Amino acid sequence: MADSQHGTGGLVFDKSKRTWPNEINVFAALILIIVIFEALGAMIYGQSFLFDSKDRFDSIFNEQRLKIIILQVSIIGIIALGVTQVIITAGIDLSSGSVVGVTAMIAMSFAQVSEVNGIPNPKAVFGPALMDLPIIVPIVVGLFCGIFAGLINGVMVAYTRIPPFIATLGMMVSARGAAKWWTSGRPVSFPTEEYAAIGSGMMPVIIFVVLAILFHFIMKYTVYGKHTYAIGSNEDAARMSGINVTRHKVLVYTIAGMLAGISAIVLTSKNLTAQSGMGIIYELDAIAMAVIGGVSLAGGRGSIIGTVIGALIFGVIISGFTFLRLDAYYQEMVKGGIIVGAVVLDQWRQQRAAARV
Repeated sequence: MADSQHGTGGLVFDKSKRTWPNEINVFAALILIIVIFEALGAMIYGQSFLFDSKDRFDSIFNEQRLKIIILQVSIIGIIALGVTQVIITAGIDLSSGSVVGVTAMIAMSFAQVSEVNGIPNPKAVFGPALMDLPIIVPIVVGLFCGIFAGLINGVMVAYTRIPPFIATLGMMVSARGAAKWWTSGRPVSFPTEEYAAIGSGMMPVIIFVVLAILFHFIMKYTVYGKHTYAIGSNEDAARMSGINVTRHKVLVYTIAGMLAGISAIVLTSKNLTAQSGMGIIYELDAIAMAVIGGVSLAGGRGSIIGTVIGALIFGVIISGFTFLRLDAYYQEMVKGGIIVGAVVLDQWRQQRAAARV
């Protein structure tokens, strides 16, 4: 008896071509990495990586390490949500880290208090009239900075047909220069209590999770998401089907810029200061999270859930290296190898999928 069955229109269902959702594969990779670190920790130090082996907590898990893992990826994870959408359209955004830097400087300038311990703010950028402002002001300023940078990226990519790599590379350099120019390289510190509360405790994680849930539904159930996937799968076919590809690309890059702006607001609030060097290499880490999470650099495939799991993998790897007392430069080399390996795996998946067609 044949294994295949005829379906509607005489189509044949072949069980050999059935595949697991890619998110399951990524989650399995996360579990495997955790198991590896658990085994290495037990063999080398006689300690558990994620579990409480010394009865220090009320639960079986090492809550402190778990919090560190999710906190250290949440801010870059916000950027990765936007980068994921850009990559699904077969684009790339190399500017998000620099956009974080310039947005951090400008937003924090509008979030400063006028006095610190009874003396005038020594890090003041503006005069008293622009200090102690309502929290909505620096948030709106930060969002505007991110949206403006993303809009420029989108216009350059969509209207001038400049390759996304070049367009966003130009923004990366320009935004970093603007971040240094804003205060001539001096840090901006001492925000209001309301602004500082944005990044306090586990708030960065909550913001990341809320945004991830929001964009998961947007990408999966809205016209915006369907058009994004269609453009990445086949731009010419998407254009012929009536999708305004130019306008949609501008929107995608603008949203990515907005998310970079949100990331900058959370980062400065958490650190209580802004420096022109903030966000360096963030764009590469965000791209790595997306690629590790199964987003195809060729476009048209990937998901927000996959990126979230990819961010967790990234956090587990970084925390695992620290747990094993691996020097920082080794960590960078291994991270580079992981990124290359994820791209190679993506290419292999594409070839395998094409062979099954």
